[in-house]
Amino acid sequence: MTATKKNPESFINEETAIRFEQARDKIIGKSRQRHGIGTLSEKTVHAVLKNFYAPDEDMHEIPIGNYVADIYTGKEIIEIQTRNFNVMRSKLAYFLEEYPVTVVYPIPRTKWLSWIDEETGECSPKRKSPLTGSAYMAFPELYKIKAFLKCRNLHFRFVLMDMEEYRLLNGWSRDRKKGSSRFDRIPTNLVKEVIIERPEDYMQFIPPELVQFTSAEFARAVHIKKPLAQTTLHILNEMGMVKRIGKQGRSYLYEVVEW
Repeated sequence: MTATKKNPESFINEETAIRFEQARDKIIGKSRQRHGIGTLSEKTVHAVLKNFYAPDEDMHEIPIGNYVADIYTGKEIIEIQTRNFNVMRSKLAYFLEEYPVTVVYPIPRTKWLSWIDEETGECSPKRKSPLTGSAYMAFPELYKIKAFLKCRNLHFRFVLMDMEEYRLLNGWSRDRKKGSSRFDRIPTNLVKEVIIERPEDYMQFIPPELVQFTSAEFARAVHIKKPLAQTTLHILNEMGMVKRIGKQGRSYLYEVVEW
């Protein structure tokens, strides 16, 4: 039997949206109005998501062995990881021996950019980024921890959010934008949440119309660039959702595996 290919982006229901707004207001509502952007000791997206998934602050920053869990509910660990999954390797190796672990990864769905001049403190008007984020953007990070992906204790939530991003004008280009540093990101709306609870859930990333295909055909079907499609297919092959069955020209030919 072939596993069900669900849409990897599930819309948020009203109850979840309300919980997100409560977490957002708790972190950036009054504090941001009084003090402006970037005054909190913890990056805003990380702090909002930590309060969204665990409103009880007694569950936050819990020492476990030689590590500190972002959230420990008493039954499971939740780690909010905004980038660079490779830094989690040793922590995951330790946590997964004893606990279920859910890694939460925020992805900008729609992003508005503003630039901060470090010398004057001036902030430019918001400009909408032409890029639209999707859950497939998580796959380069998954590649960094692929040795752990088949562990039944490891789960993921890819959280697509609209957000405002503030960057410092400290880059190397003439306009100081290329190579600049990200200052903070402010979530404005929770759009969708993609959940992986078991290896079979990776099937949701394969469009139902695809049976045999190349990475270029996969890229067109899911509206991503070919390099990202190649990374995604590498992970899907690793997880047994697809298999390489030969070549079509210079490209690998993939086939969906039946479950």
